[in-house]
Amino acid sequence: MKVLSPTRQLVTAYHAVRKQTEAICQPLMIEDYVVQPAADVSPPKWHIGHVTWFFETFILLPYKKGYQVFNTQYPFVFNSYYEGAGARILRTNRGNLTRPSVEDIYKYRAYVDEHMEEWLSETALTKELFDLVTIGLHHEQQHQELLFTDIKYILGTNPLLPKYKDAVPTPTQTQLTNSWLPVEQGIYTIGYQGNDFFYDNERGVHQVLLHAYQIQDRLVTNGEFIEFVESGAYTKHEYWLSAGRAWVLENGITQPLYWHKIDGKWHQYKLSGLQEINPYEPVTHVSFYEASAFALWSGKRLPTEFEWEIACRHYAPNISKVANFSDNGHLHPVVQQEGDHQLYGDVWEWTNSSYLPYPFYAKLEGTLGEYNGKFMIDQMVLRGGSCATPRNHIRPTYRNFFPTHSRWQFMGFRLAEHI
Repeated sequence: MKVLSPTRQLVTAYHAVRKQTEAICQPLMIEDYVVQPAADVSPPKWHIGHVTWFFETFILLPYKKGYQVFNTQYPFVFNSYYEGAGARILRTNRGNLTRPSVEDIYKYRAYVDEHMEEWLSETALTKELFDLVTIGLHHEQQHQELLFTDIKYILGTNPLLPKYKDAVPTPTQTQLTNSWLPVEQGIYTIGYQGNDFFYDNERGVHQVLLHAYQIQDRLVTNGEFIEFVESGAYTKHEYWLSAGRAWVLENGITQPLYWHKIDGKWHQYKLSGLQEINPYEPVTHVSFYEASAFALWSGKRLPTEFEWEIACRHYAPNISKVANFSDNGHLHPVVQQEGDHQLYGDVWEWTNSSYLPYPFYAKLEGTLGEYNGKFMIDQMVLRGGSCATPRNHIRPTYRNFFPTHSRWQFMGFRLAEHI
C-alpha cells in the first residue's frame, strides 16, 4: 500500500473535514440555517462562514500571493472573537444575518476551498505552515461539534420538536457495572507529551500530587438522575452551590435540558425526535451546578481534571473501539458497552477544576494566541469528548471548558471519592 507524504495526508484531511461540515448541514431546511434562539447558539450558516473565514484570514491572505478576499464585508460578519483580526459583529447579532444568503456563503466556501487547494498544491509547506493548516482543521472539527449541538438547540426549542435525522440503531444493553477505578496516591505528570497535534492549553507539562482516590467506571445515568429529580433535590438548598441555587431559582430549572414529563413518563428530545428516556443511557445536557448538586446528594464528589486524566491514562490509554463519537452516527449518549469505561465519547465530563493555565503555559504568538488563553477565567474544565466529537479529535489531555451554567452541549459527569 502506498504511503502518502505528510502534505498529501494533510490535503486528504482538508477535503474530508470540509466535506463533513457540509454533510452535517445537509438535512437542514433553509430556514434552519438562520435561527439563533439563545446567545450561546450560533446559526448554522454562520458556522459555515466562520470556519471558511478562518482559512482565508490566517492562511490565504498572509501566505497566498495575490489572494483577494471573496467579500470585503465578510471578515466583519464571520470573525468570532479575534480582536487582532479586526472588528466584528456582536455574537448575539449573528441571528440577524438574513444576508449574506446561505447560497452566497456556500459560494464563499467553494471560493476559499479552490484557493486553498491551489495553495496546498504549489507550496512547500514549512512546519509552521503545516501546523497552521492543522489548527484550521481541528478548529473546523470543533465547529462541527458546535453545529450538532446548536442544531439540536434550534430544533429542540422549536415547539414542534422536529427531528434532524432518523435514529441510528443503538445498543440495548441494560446490565450496568457499579464498580470503581482506583488510583494510588502518587506524584503524576499532567499535560501533553506526544508529537501529534495538541492545543496550547495542554502545554506546560507538570507534576501533581494526587491522594488515593477512585472514580466510577461509567457515567451517571438517566435513571439515577431521575431519582435525584424526583427526590425534590432541585428545591433543596443544601445540595447546591450558592450561585447554582440562584441559577435554579432565577431560571425555574427543575430538570435537565430537553427533558419533558408527559403522561407521568419522562421523555427527552434527541436529534431523532422526542422519545421516552432510556434510564440506562448517560444523563446529558446538565450544567456544572447540576452535576455538583447530584454528587453532593449522592454523598460523593466530582473528580478533578487531574484525577480524570490519570485515571484515563491508567484504564483507557487507547480509545475503545465501541466508544461513542459523532462518527458512529448515534448523536446521543448510549448505554455502557462491555469493556468500555466511557472515558471517551458519549458526554463531555464536568470536572471540579477551574479552567486555568498550567505552570509554564505560554500562549501562541499573534492573533491565534487568543484561541484559548483569554478564556482562562470563570469556567470549568470538561474532559473526554462526546457523541458529537469526531473520534480523531480527542485525547486524554484535551481540555474543554465552559461556564458553570452551560448545558446545551452534550455535558454529563461521573462521580469520584477519596479512598
